[in-house]
Amino acid sequence: MADETVSPEFARATSTAQRVRINDNELAVEVLGPDDAPVIIAHHGAPGLGSRAEPRASFGRLADEYRVVVFDARGSGESEGAGTLSHEQWAADIDGLRAWLGAERIIMAGGSYGGFMAMEYAIRYPDRVEAVVLRDTAADNSHAALARENALASDRVEVDMEKFDRIDEGRVRDDDDLRDCWREILPLYDFTYDPEATERKVQATPYRYEAHNYAFSVNLKEYDLKAQLPGIGVPTLVTVGRTDWITPVSCSETIAGLIPGARLEIFEKSGHSPQIEQAEEWTSTVRDFLHEVRPAAASGR
Repeated sequence: MADETVSPEFARATSTAQRVRINDNELAVEVLGPDDAPVIIAHHGAPGLGSRAEPRASFGRLADEYRVVVFDARGSGESEGAGTLSHEQWAADIDGLRAWLGAERIIMAGGSYGGFMAMEYAIRYPDRVEAVVLRDTAADNSHAALARENALASDRVEVDMEKFDRIDEGRVRDDDDLRDCWREILPLYDFTYDPEATERKVQATPYRYEAHNYAFSVNLKEYDLKAQLPGIGVPTLVTVGRTDWITPVSCSETIAGLIPGARLEIFEKSGHSPQIEQAEEWTSTVRDFLHEVRPAAASGR
């Protein structure tokens, strides 16, 4: 399982999205930053739970220098959910967005499940990627067993493991059930637990149970990119929170060890969301990396 959290104020600070038809499916898309700047496409995590709100809040900080594109993936947020919800289709949608933007090559970014898709895209469309930025993600589904162990060992809350297993295995019944299961595991995510903030996140989340179930019951059964990661030949930054329970540091170490020349940065006071919990440090790390590997046309706009 690999989900992400976003602070409620970011989730509610919605801006108007364009409705863009990509591969016969309408996506909600936002484009931030200068038209002539290098393009970052940032993919949200948690199909059926995530949305463009988190990458807009985190990668949107770079829109002073980069053209940052965020969107609700097929089946999530405000986007349509027609057709299959496979990794192949989601990667094809990313490439459709790239073509719609008129960008020859992009910086591909993603956190949590969005990191799965960032790596999938870099593997499937290698000629279209010039750098990769990952956050709190994993190269295969072995992290699911680690996450379950961490949930059982938590001294923060006692997790209802029946709900845990249903959300982890993609067996939730409807959007209300997905909300209840999400509420059950959310206390595990942050470095510092705040029950009131957790409930605000529950209320701010857009629920699309079909996408969640397909991702976790179908896609993740065969998810394993380890053999393909050495073929990623572009600069790659891997970031992770020290106490991430769901895609632990060991998962990021595996990725960084397999992608040639990848850089690993661990954020000591973060759980699954260093882009929120150590926002200034995380943003500075990403910006410095991008300045090295793909300088903006006019740094410091």
